[in-house]
Amino acid sequence: MEVVLNRLGRQATFHVGESSEIAAARRAGNTLARQLGFDETRAGQLAIVITEAATNIVKHAGEGEILLRALHAGERAGVEVIALDRGPGMANVALRMEDGNSTAGTYGVGLGAIGRLAAEFDIHSAERQGTVLFMTVWSGAAGAPMSDWEVGAVCLPIPSEEVCGDAWDVGIANWGVTVGMADGLGHGPEAAVASEAAVALVAERPAVGVSELMQLAHGALHGTRGAAVAIAAIDCDAGELTFAGIGNIAGCIVDGPSRRHLMSHNGIVGSNLRKVQKFSHPWAPGAMLIMHSDGLGTRWDLDAYPGLVFRHPALIAAVLYRDFARQRDDASVLVIRERGLA
Repeated sequence: MEVVLNRLGRQATFHVGESSEIAAARRAGNTLARQLGFDETRAGQLAIVITEAATNIVKHAGEGEILLRALHAGERAGVEVIALDRGPGMANVALRMEDGNSTAGTYGVGLGAIGRLAAEFDIHSAERQGTVLFMTVWSGAAGAPMSDWEVGAVCLPIPSEEVCGDAWDVGIANWGVTVGMADGLGHGPEAAVASEAAVALVAERPAVGVSELMQLAHGALHGTRGAAVAIAAIDCDAGELTFAGIGNIAGCIVDGPSRRHLMSHNGIVGSNLRKVQKFSHPWAPGAMLIMHSDGLGTRWDLDAYPGLVFRHPALIAAVLYRDFARQRDDASVLVIRERGLA
């Protein structure tokens, strides 16, 4: 069963800096759990995960964010929780995961409890680099559904808007995966209409080539504001990534120490599409694709975060959002790689 993390699952973000904000994040999680049909046990576990993660932020960092997203896999539903802060970080994460260890003078049961209750759990923390947690809780008795691909993303609106004008989606094919990201012109609901129309094609027709998908998106976006769009197809059998981009969506292949930036052409999909060009690049097992809108700065360097490339893609996306979001535009970042090949 493929886990689908799609445009229906944009995050909601909650600032956490005091006890009332912890409660607000927990209530939002409870509401989401009810909407997704969680039973009382799973809803209670989600509430504990959110509460412990948010409490750790307040105790150890002073303030931070909780990001919540609905997940879908066939008939099952889940909730992704990302907790991030810019606090002092931890020099020894393994030690802090042990119950009874804490740097705040209290029992260090929070991380241990989260690790036991969450279906998926990962953490990145380093001294003076803050802490980011990734967790999922799923409906039903089974654990988290597995996919051949690990996907992490952050997609959030500019602070003055409630709806994000960026969107992304992933389509699975028998040879690999196709990934799309779009940034609708402007902000708000009308920008979202354009971006969602573009990436919907990726999920619906992943086996169509990237150039053809871009042309289809151009037709689908007529009458909308238009969007910057980037589409990448990863063919694992051929060991190749093909890419087509129009506008300012950034793409980068990370393969060990190698970084290969992907080229886009100027234009607006839906109104001013001058040239669509497909570029081909080698794709090796263990490589990772990062795509992001211009809501993120481009001067990030994963080498500045020791060990981060080995963590879940959701943590990589969250760190890039935390440290490089411009705060004056919608922000989206997506990270994808084959499962088990980090």
